[in-house]
Amino acid sequence: MHKILYDFLLNDCTFLKNRLYFQFYFIDLQQKFQNIKIMKEVQKEIVPIVNEDLFIVLDHPDADFDYSVHYHPEYEITLVMNTYGERIVGDSVEPFKDIDLVMIGPNIAHKWCGEVVKGNHVITIQFSEQFFDLPILNKRLFAPIKKLLVDARCGVCFPQDVLLKMKDRIIDLTHMQGFQTVLVFLSLLYELAISDRYTLISNRYDTKETVMTTKSRRIAKVCEYIEEHYSDTVGLTEVAALIGMSGSAFSHFFKSKTNSTFIDYLNNLRIAKACQLLTETNQTVAEICYNCGFNNMSNFIRMFKKKKLYTPNEYRNFMSQILLKY
Repeated sequence: MHKILYDFLLNDCTFLKNRLYFQFYFIDLQQKFQNIKIMKEVQKEIVPIVNEDLFIVLDHPDADFDYSVHYHPEYEITLVMNTYGERIVGDSVEPFKDIDLVMIGPNIAHKWCGEVVKGNHVITIQFSEQFFDLPILNKRLFAPIKKLLVDARCGVCFPQDVLLKMKDRIIDLTHMQGFQTVLVFLSLLYELAISDRYTLISNRYDTKETVMTTKSRRIAKVCEYIEEHYSDTVGLTEVAALIGMSGSAFSHFFKSKTNSTFIDYLNNLRIAKACQLLTETNQTVAEICYNCGFNNMSNFIRMFKKKKLYTPNEYRNFMSQILLKY
């Protein structure tokens, strides 16, 4: 894999060939922040990525897990070792024990609530969301990596055999410098891309991602229409007519392309919009209900709780307590 990547990068990848001055930042948080009070004053992750950087690594032995639930625009791969607790990624809350490996896409709220066990170790790799748009990822060889980045936008977790295989390679990366780190980094992404994984976030609906994943112009037209009119009454027959289909044919077509029924997709998009309004605005629950296309408060609350396990008010209170946005 290294030989293929090396030949490809030197012969075909102009953006790296012309920019070998990419700096690899290795940040030892234990040295940089000798006093944990400094970290508390900062109140956010240190993500010193600039345009010239391909990625950064944060190596944090004996982590205190004292940061808030937070999110950031960078992709993140996090390896947590020698501790146990709960992991929060979006609407997913799962226990972990001994070792955990997760990849998270841009702007996903996350936190590891780990026990402060002596000898615990957290290694985090972060890279810009602009990585997704690099021309090299449009090459056939990199198709699995691009798919991994798409999946990571809902958070992905890896099974025990994968994380045990990747553990030493990620640890080794913390001791490397120079161009070799680029090869190892891309190799890590490739190995994760071809490995088994499962999605963590159950209800994250994004029109652009759906269109990008399906690669269908008709789905693009339908999804864009739903995005523009989700607050109105949107009927299946009405949407099917946009692309010249009958209702039954459209139902089958939409399900085959999105793995979701039309009604489920519409309702999940409305719930996602409601979550955004609950978090970012002071609108009342009633206002949000009707602004998101629900015409019945009790139905809205019932559906919201089914999807998010909270009532809208409970969700708003929960997010105001745990979410640090930067």
